Amino acid sequence: NASRAIKSSEKEECAKNGVKDIVEVKIGFDGIVLANSKAAKPLELELKQLYLALAKNIPDPKSGDKLVPNPYKMWSDIDPSLPKQKIEVLGPPPTSGTRDAFVELGMEGGCKGFPMLKEMKDKDEKAYKAACHTVREDGAFIEAGENDNLIVQKLGANKDAYGIFGYSFLEENLATVKPAIINGSRPTYESIAGGDYPLSRPLFFYVKKAHVGVIPGIPEFLAEFTSDKAFGPEGYLADRGLIALPDDQRKQVTENTKKLATLK
Repeated sequence: NASRAIKSSEKEECAKNGVKDIVEVKIGFDGIVLANSKAAKPLELELKQLYLALAKNIPDPKSGDKLVPNPYKMWSDIDPSLPKQKIEVLGPPPTSGTRDAFVELGMEGGCKGFPMLKEMKDKDEKAYKAACHTVREDGAFIEAGENDNLIVQKLGANKDAYGIFGYSFLEENLATVKPAIINGSRPTYESIAGGDYPLSRPLFFYVKKAHVGVIPGIPEFLAEFTSDKAFGPEGYLADRGLIALPDDQRKQVTENTKKLATLK
């Protein structure tokens, strides 16, 4: 499984290792939310501000020409428009796919706005990734395990705290928590499926065409995954949190999968 389309460089690497004629199957979308208690004020922020709140090292606020340990303790330290309260965010551990998606979509999405980091990406992508993806360890970000129920309970007990989890879990707990608006977009089924909400990701899986007809069950697996009863709006994957593709895209994915259309 993958949370983004395969890159051309990755396709080339696959070819070097004898993996050619790859069938890409896009099955839907997932969204990551930053949420807090319904008893608290709603939060509206930009990705850049989210990065400044949670990154371990950030461009020096005074000069912007070097990385320094994150000095921000309060949301309002980042921007006066943000709440005058301590930065306290509960989130998943590094082993979590939700954490991977959050740092790639949220934190890296925010750090792209800094000229120094943009320049670093061109010169040293490894250093750029470290700067964008490394979460602070001074207490502002608290690893809460992979138990989303525990995060929601803590948000209920502390209206100044925020939590990171998947959109489907937000939907299940709307009586208790509400999402932050990020880059002017509120996470909804429509905003995630339409690509408007910035912390959303398409979900894919890949099949090696040469395995079809050799390894038993692959055609049946493909047919099942791309059936309306599975990845349709009322399918059982939607019951597990998947946000379905628009009808026209879903139809195209089903047709391409039946033809075993490969990546160009």
